[in-house]
Amino acid sequence: MRQIVLDTETTGLDWKNGDRVIEIGCIELLNRAFTGKRYHVYINPERSISAEARAVHGIDNEFLADKRVFAAIAQEFEDFVRGAELIIHNAPFDVGFLVNELKLAGRPVIRELDSANVIDTLALAREQNPGKKASLDALCERFGISNAHRTLHGALLDAELLAEVYLAMTRGQESLMMALEEEPEPDASMNLALGAERLPLKVLRASAEELAAHDAVLAEIGDGCLWLPKREME
Repeated sequence: MRQIVLDTETTGLDWKNGDRVIEIGCIELLNRAFTGKRYHVYINPERSISAEARAVHGIDNEFLADKRVFAAIAQEFEDFVRGAELIIHNAPFDVGFLVNELKLAGRPVIRELDSANVIDTLALAREQNPGKKASLDALCERFGISNAHRTLHGALLDAELLAEVYLAMTRGQESLMMALEEEPEPDASMNLALGAERLPLKVLRASAEELAAHDAVLAEIGDGCLWLPKREME
């Protein structure tokens, strides 16, 4: 199973207000193991970055001035994630931005960004531990994953941390799958072979004495008995 752990950084919080993607980071997992393959790119958003966003990721417009626009990197991004299940923390945020970028670039929205192909680790964390903090930093602390080197947000760094978090969160599922795979086949003698001839069933009929005893019990119950023959309407 091929999975891509993905994160983005943006100019602000809402693509509906014109905010754009400025960084994409992807880490590849194959059968729950790191392959060493990654995709990382900075993008010129062709608009200013908000002060609030700069405080989070530290990226400014001067740094992005000579970077490619999204339309120029769209194909290579699609090629990297094609055929994979995406793992994203707070998936609606990143997916919304990426879908918007593809539309602005005049490209069809790739099926990998459909909700059926995306695992939202934020929703998963809240389901596993209702009421507890579910930020990436909180999950790193919960699962003992060092994030001391994370002073600012960064798409590739956050994707690397999220990959570790996701594997820790779902380790029980992995054990379950292994157990299912190792479960021995049921004894063939317990199964009825297809096409085998069925033996005739032996029918035991009540004796005359048993029938008489049954009728006596029904008579004692009286007219309220549901099993008595209904009287004909006068």
